[in-house]
Amino acid sequence: MTQFKRTWRQVDGVLLLDKPVGMSSNDALQKARRLFSAAKAGHTGTLDPLASGLLPLCFGEATKFSADLLEADKTYLATLKLGVTTDSGDAEGIVIDTQPVEVGEAEVLAVLPRFTGAIDQIPPMHSALKRDGRPLYELARQGVTVERAARPVTIHALECLAFHDDTAVLRVACSKGTYIRVLAADLGTALGCGAHLTALRRTVVGDLDLACAVTLAELEAMDESIRIGRLAPVDALLQSLPAIHLNAADRERFSHGNPVNPQQGVPGSARVYADGYLLGVGEVRAEGKLWPKRLVQLAT
Repeated sequence: MTQFKRTWRQVDGVLLLDKPVGMSSNDALQKARRLFSAAKAGHTGTLDPLASGLLPLCFGEATKFSADLLEADKTYLATLKLGVTTDSGDAEGIVIDTQPVEVGEAEVLAVLPRFTGAIDQIPPMHSALKRDGRPLYELARQGVTVERAARPVTIHALECLAFHDDTAVLRVACSKGTYIRVLAADLGTALGCGAHLTALRRTVVGDLDLACAVTLAELEAMDESIRIGRLAPVDALLQSLPAIHLNAADRERFSHGNPVNPQQGVPGSARVYADGYLLGVGEVRAEGKLWPKRLVQLAT
């Protein structure tokens, strides 16, 4: 039998993927990469297998900006089960305590303001953070617990969308580094009955929205020409930055790594274009010059 040999190709763009429950972010990335035969691919921060929803994937030149979304705010739909506490804070953990649920929606609404705004979170043992070079989750699996320093995060918005019996559905808009299962556990403690996360769906990453995402099953069913059309342009990751447009002479200098004197722009990072094409990201410094930071090589 002749084994199929895949031909990898240059593909540039951003795929807004609706990741399913039960699949790791890397597995989702590799499956999408094969569907596009993309030579280079990366994601913008992982979603746990338990979680579903928006996972922006970067192909080709877009991978140069994937780290930018790690800093972006995110929004989630979180389902909490009250009365049951697990060692991991989610449904994959071991139940360590159960309590009667004697609270209702009014009590849930009353505690939400305490977790809105700037708060401190203690990272969970079941996390990829490292201690002496070892991920904390490895220590947790061995029954080892170590001290973790609290970290500041910001909860921009926290709403209760539904409440029934012992289940609450929350909308959480938060900063980078927020652990939603820690938030679930802390809310359970505040309510006096404990709680853990049973479902998590990410709906927003920066300026990107789940409404524009596609599933792997939908991608597989598409003709190749339609599939490639589902890729957003590379600058979809850069919409929070102001745009600067260069003339032909400045384009040549900037593209070769040299600073230019743009006619517009304030100090800080900016996405840079010439003739309608993205050149990359630059930085306007105090003296007014625009310096290249990350350049792209896109077909024009």
